[in-house]
Amino acid sequence: MTNPNANNESDPGVYPGEDSAPPGNRHLHPDPPPTADVAERRRHAVLAGHTGDVDTARSLRLDPAPVVRAAALGALARSGGLTDDELAGGLTDTNAAVRRRALEILGAPEESVGESAGTPSGSLADLLAGLLADLLSDHDPTVVEVACWAAGEHPGSADVLVKPLVAVAGTGSGPEAERSGHPDHLCREAAVAALGALGHEAGRASVLAGLTQKATIRRRAVLALAAFEGDDVEAALAEALNDRDWQVRQAAEDLLGVDPAPG
Repeated sequence: MTNPNANNESDPGVYPGEDSAPPGNRHLHPDPPPTADVAERRRHAVLAGHTGDVDTARSLRLDPAPVVRAAALGALARSGGLTDDELAGGLTDTNAAVRRRALEILGAPEESVGESAGTPSGSLADLLAGLLADLLSDHDPTVVEVACWAAGEHPGSADVLVKPLVAVAGTGSGPEAERSGHPDHLCREAAVAALGALGHEAGRASVLAGLTQKATIRRRAVLALAAFEGDDVEAALAEALNDRDWQVRQAAEDLLGVDPAPG
């Protein structure tokens, strides 16, 4: 039997020669496993979050082991005791895993942020938005990817976040996107999705450019176009109806309200 998705497996995008797989070892842990003592402290941090033990969680927030610091941040958020200063400290931590955990907290509405367990406002919100914008240019691509997701969860800060998101997504077509945007395609994919979530007009060109990249980015881009209007958007969606990737075609059909093409 012929695999209906066989053409997608060999489809790196509209330009040849690009490896469609994530970078090697992207999701492996290169560091040695934690010692028994570190693992025990991490266990205490995790339990503190589930039992509401804010004091224990806070005592481990500056632990020398990154896995413990990350767990302590999560515990403080879960227990409702995480302050904005502590979250800012996590966002500027020297370890990428801690920065990623802080970004997950900042982007998740169900996590408690701030002493009032609500969304920070005023100068604190500006500070956190500024730190989030800085992390969109982090040297670690795994941090950038999570930062893109978190940015998409903060439409109120779109004016601050859209420019660095565009820098990640790029504005060039095809292979030019790698030169104008982030070299990691997973980061570009996350940035395009975030631009769609923000719906800021300054992100329109990057979303449209995403339709010329590899299939995973085209899927994000066609969905992101739902946030924009105009003849260029309608033309792009119409062209996407003939995309080689069935998920891109299906998303365009849904947005345009047309029946799928026969066959």
